[in-house]
Amino acid sequence: MPDSKVVAVEDLATSEAKWVKLKRCRYQDPTGKERLWEFAERPTRSSSGIDAVAILALLRSESDAFPPSTIIIEQFRPPINRYVVGLISEGETAEDTAIRELEEETGFKARGVVETSPLLVCDPGMTNANMKLVTVDVPFPEKLEMPAQKLDPGEFITARIVELAKLQAELKEYEMKGFVVDARLDHLAAGFELAKKLRQPK
Repeated sequence: MPDSKVVAVEDLATSEAKWVKLKRCRYQDPTGKERLWEFAERPTRSSSGIDAVAILALLRSESDAFPPSTIIIEQFRPPINRYVVGLISEGETAEDTAIRELEEETGFKARGVVETSPLLVCDPGMTNANMKLVTVDVPFPEKLEMPAQKLDPGEFITARIVELAKLQAELKEYEMKGFVVDARLDHLAAGFELAKKLRQPK
């Protein structure tokens, strides 16, 4: 199957946009001076107040058959490229969404939620879009097996298993291949590497 690619880019009137709206706000700085700011707004926010969820799946063996691992995905995004993020459906919690999206996009079934982050923003100078990071537990009695994905029509996602200890090295390989790495995934890998270095005796 050929790779996806952008074939055209054109201006879009806000009145025609379904997923993103352009806004201009007036605010006062600490001196009382009024200023203007332009930003993008996601109009699909549910009553939960959360736009999206990012998922950190912890794959672990209950018999030490394989080292602690996680899942990263390769998915074409017209502006860039990105990893597992699911929009919150009306009536769902961030935890419900994480478990549902993980199974749909990777086939893995989480046993439960390890923790949920506070409400987060990724680019507050550009958009008011927010998200939560949900860490889920995916245990295996013995060896690690790759399940079948349950993708919706029009979804083209490649899921890959990566050892946590090798995550940063894997992301560097992706950069060399021309991929763009999601900042949240890179921050996770950098934090894991920093924790390893801090544990080393001086």
